[in-house]
Amino acid sequence: MPGFRTKRGAQVAIRRFPILPAVGVLALSIVLSGYALGRVGGPTASATKQAPGRPSPAPDTTLGGAVAPAAAAPAAAKVPSRQKPALLANAAPITGPGHPPLKPDRRGPFGSRRTTGTGEVALTFDDGPDPSYTPQVLALLRRYHVHATFCLIGQNVVAFPNLVREIYREGHTLCNHSWDHDIGLAFHTAAYIRANLQRTSDAIQWAAPGSRVSYYRQPGGRWSRTIVAVAAALGMSSLHWEVDPQDWRRPGAGRIISTVTSWSRPGAIVLLHDGGGVRRGTVTALGSILPNLTRRFRLCAFPPGVDAPRAFVDQLPLRPGEL
Repeated sequence: MPGFRTKRGAQVAIRRFPILPAVGVLALSIVLSGYALGRVGGPTASATKQAPGRPSPAPDTTLGGAVAPAAAAPAAAKVPSRQKPALLANAAPITGPGHPPLKPDRRGPFGSRRTTGTGEVALTFDDGPDPSYTPQVLALLRRYHVHATFCLIGQNVVAFPNLVREIYREGHTLCNHSWDHDIGLAFHTAAYIRANLQRTSDAIQWAAPGSRVSYYRQPGGRWSRTIVAVAAALGMSSLHWEVDPQDWRRPGAGRIISTVTSWSRPGAIVLLHDGGGVRRGTVTALGSILPNLTRRFRLCAFPPGVDAPRAFVDQLPLRPGEL
């Protein structure tokens, strides 16, 4: 078989070196060079295999051992849940007519909120203020540095305005709970409902000047589409609940503690009562509920919201959040 000549004229025997396709030679050379590089510069599979039950060694971050970017853990995975910012508690939504602070909850009755929408747990207290039990509840919340949301009845607000001011001064959120705890409010006209809710909000703001009423809770949880819509038109989000120990039935402190601590989970809204009857069991239960929940969750009050920014500088005074 004839050979071929190089540029220097040397004869090379084709018989000794069979012709390989050009593509095959190129692929073979790439594989061999990659293998050689892997043997020289990187660990083998057997070198990186870990013994069962042992954690992977920490990556070498010294100058002599560079770490590939892909091997780094995602930053989000390093943030523990207890270190995340309190998204709900630190919020200051702009609220007002037609602008409730929270979005509707598809799981709640007619869009009312069953959860906070974050990992925070919200304690809510209904049917107050009450001269016997509201001060005791406030003292316990103060002891454990917890803020809550108080759903107030208009008639009680007018009777005990000093308690409303105390609730407000201590940083708790005020919520409208209707004028007279009318469970059948859903069967009235929209105009009647609006007058009832507006009268209650006016009373709360009279008792605690400067306060804001951005939430509404329907007595008995008997919601209707009209009630939720009217509350939203007045700038209030409707608050339902997810955990209900039915403490209004007075089942005893032990049962209240068991229900709240067992069923609370991130985002839960917890329904409790500081008024509307004898609430001794609820007050006793809080002595165990508060330390339990504060160890497991971040507790918060719903943000009351702020006014919309003013259009002109001469519209003073400005409130917090208005720039």
